[in-house]
Amino acid sequence: MTPVTSRHRTEPRRRIGAIAAVCAVAALALTSCGSATGATTTGTEGATTQPPAAETSPTPSQPDPDTPTAWGPTLGELDDARSLVASWTPEQLAGQVIVGRWQGTDPAEAASMVSDLNLAGVQLTGANIVDEGQVRAVNEAVIAAFATSGRDFPPVIGVDQEGGAVSHLSGVTTELPAFAEAGRAVSTGGAGAQAVQAAMTAAALELRDLGFTWVFAPVADVTIGSADPTIGSRSPSTDPGIAGLTAVAAIRGYRDAGIVSTVKHFPGHGAATEDSHQTLPTLTESLGELQATDLRPFDVAIDAGAPAVMVGHLDVTALAPGVPSSLAPQTYDLLRGDYGFEGVAITDSLGMGAVMADPSPSVTALNAGADLLLMPADTRVAHEQVANAIASGELPRTRAEEAAARVIALQRWQQRVGVATPVPPDAAEQTAIRVQEMLAVGW
Repeated sequence: MTPVTSRHRTEPRRRIGAIAAVCAVAALALTSCGSATGATTTGTEGATTQPPAAETSPTPSQPDPDTPTAWGPTLGELDDARSLVASWTPEQLAGQVIVGRWQGTDPAEAASMVSDLNLAGVQLTGANIVDEGQVRAVNEAVIAAFATSGRDFPPVIGVDQEGGAVSHLSGVTTELPAFAEAGRAVSTGGAGAQAVQAAMTAAALELRDLGFTWVFAPVADVTIGSADPTIGSRSPSTDPGIAGLTAVAAIRGYRDAGIVSTVKHFPGHGAATEDSHQTLPTLTESLGELQATDLRPFDVAIDAGAPAVMVGHLDVTALAPGVPSSLAPQTYDLLRGDYGFEGVAITDSLGMGAVMADPSPSVTALNAGADLLLMPADTRVAHEQVANAIASGELPRTRAEEAAARVIALQRWQQRVGVATPVPPDAAEQTAIRVQEMLAVGW
């Protein structure tokens, strides 16, 4: 892998700047000493100096607002989002950076939370799901509640639908195998990657048919095997190269379907020997070791245009010893500064045991560099804490606006691409066919 520091663009810019400065000084020296054209004349009496001809600077061209960013939205969509949030209240900003946790299965409960708190949206888990009709009712209610705030873009309606053991829509949508099967297909070559991409496109269209706009997948973690109690077969491979290629195939498939994907769990959960749902796992590897293994799939996923990256809850001693990576500025510096990621950074669930020691993990995560907070333990409490932090300056308003604008821009991307990518009437049947084709390649 290219060393992680190669993604820094500052050094080449410094060299270019230095060359430009030398040229400017040289040009100035030549002007002050006169020139062969006789622009300056000298005499013993009545010497005259001819002023140089006025120079006109070209008007800098404005960026085309339709230019896409590396992670999806156009420059215009991002600028529009920034303009929108500039006048928002702290309460509005706080809501737009939270994907809420809600209790029960009543669509009205999810909808009221979205409208009361101006939430970006909600996640549906297995505990919120009864059957297909109820899922549709929940998502329709959330969409309607979201629209009452005047926001003309879709909400974040997300689900963990990785396949295998992590399939919260089990019994509602087509069953997907564990993501390790996708890795197995990719390991066979280009045809395998194409089959994975097609299967993920079909599965995502099935999700969109139910009203989902966001999927918290794919997993890019490199598992160490049986010593890894959390990821296991959720990982595409023990090989960083295969894991990266599989994540890229999935990201492309989701993008083709017009749904937002989320590569996870940066900087890599597959080598952790403890479960972050219960406690804070420790990774003692050096940064160089992480770059050679755990971070490699994220590198290629970001290069492939990953729209969102989920940051895991890990004590990465090479970055911020003793601090959950989701709450550590060093993690986001690595993600953005070294790996060049410009999209939405979302935390893993803030109701997990690994972050429970922090009394306000939502505020801490935003201050560290997160853009979107996934399922705080108590959504209403988290909203109040974030709003108060913005109002008091504990969380700079500029940081909150930056986060909210990124989320909105990505939601607008989903809206635009979703309109251009209609869901076929046989989405479920297509998923079943494409999954079988993927499995056939792998075997």
